[in-house]
Amino acid sequence: MKTNELISMLSSQVDPVDTREVVRNVRIAILIGAAASLLAVVFVLGVRTDLSEMHAQVFLVAKLAFSLSVVILASHYLVKYIRPGGEFRVRFALTVLPFLAAMIIAAISLATAPRSHWETMVFGSYWLECLIAIPTVAVVPFAAIMAAVRLAAPTDLIHTGALAGLVAGGVSATAYALHCMDDLLPFIALWYGGTIVLCTVAGAVLGPKLLRW
Repeated sequence: MKTNELISMLSSQVDPVDTREVVRNVRIAILIGAAASLLAVVFVLGVRTDLSEMHAQVFLVAKLAFSLSVVILASHYLVKYIRPGGEFRVRFALTVLPFLAAMIIAAISLATAPRSHWETMVFGSYWLECLIAIPTVAVVPFAAIMAAVRLAAPTDLIHTGALAGLVAGGVSATAYALHCMDDLLPFIALWYGGTIVLCTVAGAVLGPKLLRW
C-alpha cells in the first residue's frame, strides 16, 4: 500500500471532533459550581435580611459588579489556557482590572472619611467570617472546574490552575455577597479581593499536581 493510500484510508475512518466540547464542559462546570455555592450560602449561611431595602440592594449590586467581572474575565482566559499552547496566544493581565478598580475606589473612600472611621471601614463586623467563608465555599466550584479542565490538555499548569482558582473565588464571592452585611468599599476591596487572590494562589499551587498528564 502506498503512503498516500494509507493516509487516505486512515483519514476516512476518523470521527468528526467536537472542538467546542472542552469549552462547553468548563462552562457547565462553572454553572454547577455557581449553583452549589448559591445553595451553600442560602441554606447554610442564610441570605441577608435587609435585601428589601434600597441601600442594601445598591451595595449588593456593587459587590456583584466586582465579583462577576472577575468571573467573566478569568473564565474568558481559562477556556483559552486549557488548550495545548493556549498560553502563548493570550495574556491574562486584564484579570487584575477589577481588583485595581476596587482598590482605587476604596482608597478614595478612605481619603474622604475621617481617620477615626478607617478601622470600621476596613474590617467591618465580619472580616473573619468573610476570610473563612469565601475560600470554603469556593472548594466545590474549584473541584468542578478542575475536573472539567482535566478533560482538556493545558500545558501551562500553574497559570491554568491559578485561573481556575480565580474563577472559583469569584463565583464564591458572588454567592457570599447575598449573605454579607458589611457593605463599605474598603472592606469589599480587602476581604473580597484578598480571599479571591487566596483562591488564585491555591489554584496555582494545586494546578501542577491536579492537572498533570
